[in-house]
Amino acid sequence: MSLPYAILTALLEKPSSGLELTRRFDKSIGYFWSATHQQIYRELGKLEESGAIRALPGPTQPTRGQRKEYEVLPAGRDELAAWVAKIEDPKPIRDALLLRLRAAGVVGTQGLEAEVRRHLALHRAQLAEYRAIEERDFGDGRDSEGDRLRHLVLRAGIDLENFWVGWLEAARAELADMGTGVGTGTGTDARTGPDSTA
Repeated sequence: MSLPYAILTALLEKPSSGLELTRRFDKSIGYFWSATHQQIYRELGKLEESGAIRALPGPTQPTRGQRKEYEVLPAGRDELAAWVAKIEDPKPIRDALLLRLRAAGVVGTQGLEAEVRRHLALHRAQLAEYRAIEERDFGDGRDSEGDRLRHLVLRAGIDLENFWVGWLEAARAELADMGTGVGTGTGTDARTGPDSTA
């Protein structure tokens, strides 16, 4: 589970309250590691209990509804550094649209072309958003180590969206060429050929 490390990273970048953290996840980290507000608050409690973070001292007379702001302790920084250096294999892709295309080979493509067009529009919109962030946040003079690494992460998002846009355009063209019909049920494997055991 990588959420605690995402939270430690965000808090090392800037001490924040739980509410500020959830807003930051919505605007940045959430693009590549999503979490609900409840998950973030639950993880903050666990990290505080384990001694990885602490609530910053507030006023001696706290006001009602005052937010606790958290910072990372040395143990939390050490834990994050150990995780950064950890060996971990890539995770296999699990995408329902790919599975639906495979299923369409046996039950037909009715309705699938519209869904591919919808996904294409979503990926184009996400790509435009990433490019706007790049133009806004990574202009001249942003060449610190942190900036370069954050830009590298953003470039991964841009490259992935470029891939999906290109692939979905090809899928849409392929579906249009096939027309709408019912699958033959011949056991053709879209990945390896007829009657594969895959």
